[in-house]
Amino acid sequence: MSTTVIIILVCVIVIIFWIVSIYNRLVRLRNNRENAFADIDVQLKQRYDLIPQLVETVKGYAKHEKSTLENVINARNAAAGATTINDKIAAENTLTSALAGLKVTLEAYPDLKANQNFLQLQNEMSDIENKLSAVRRFFNSATKELNNAVEVFPSNIFAGMFGFKKEAMFDLGAERAAHEQTPQVKFD
Repeated sequence: MSTTVIIILVCVIVIIFWIVSIYNRLVRLRNNRENAFADIDVQLKQRYDLIPQLVETVKGYAKHEKSTLENVINARNAAAGATTINDKIAAENTLTSALAGLKVTLEAYPDLKANQNFLQLQNEMSDIENKLSAVRRFFNSATKELNNAVEVFPSNIFAGMFGFKKEAMFDLGAERAAHEQTPQVKFD
């Protein structure tokens, strides 16, 4: 074998290893993102299990707030039934909005806010919401890493060839505007 053939073979082998390493990195990033969403699913399952208990406790006090409670249950059922990551993100945004409506409703019931069962459920919900916030941040970080790898050169060339695409972040969606406003503090 001539040295030219050996050099060409070495170059081809290096290029093959380079392409394989890019592909493997993209796969690891995609799996990391899916694993991060699995962590979100665990917290969401706990949230879904807790919501009916919370709603039943509130129902005992707030019989005439039926539409708010129904919105929370419907949003919870839609979120629990979502199958794809993007559907779950959209359903979770709706559920978060419905839970915000429930929190406003609860302000009208000081006796309920002092009830031990309700306080325990509210503390559990608060804990789950904090955990959800943390795992959403991790998910968005994993998504950002995958999106960067899919979009930067030269991995973007191979990402397109192997079917990798930019993925959606888990953000506030339509709720963003409401959360960007400064909270109002009022003393009645």
